[in-house]
Amino acid sequence: MGRAILAISGSAFAFLPRPFMVIGNFFGALWRELSRDVVRPYRPELHYMRGPGPAWHAKHGQPPV
Repeated sequence: MGRAILAISGSAFAFLPRPFMVIGNFFGALWRELSRDVVRPYRPELHYMRGPGPAWHAKHGQPPV
């Protein structure tokens, strides 16, 4: 009964031999890295320009601030 509860609860992973745990940790880290951008929302304010650039200032004859 105890092992069945461990298998159901997911903590049976701790009883696997060490090489299997290392492989599991590797794939877990890989999955987190690949799925990170899927979960994180797009924030357009991080990509917008903050003001006129040097080309605009050169064209309009105004010194950059």
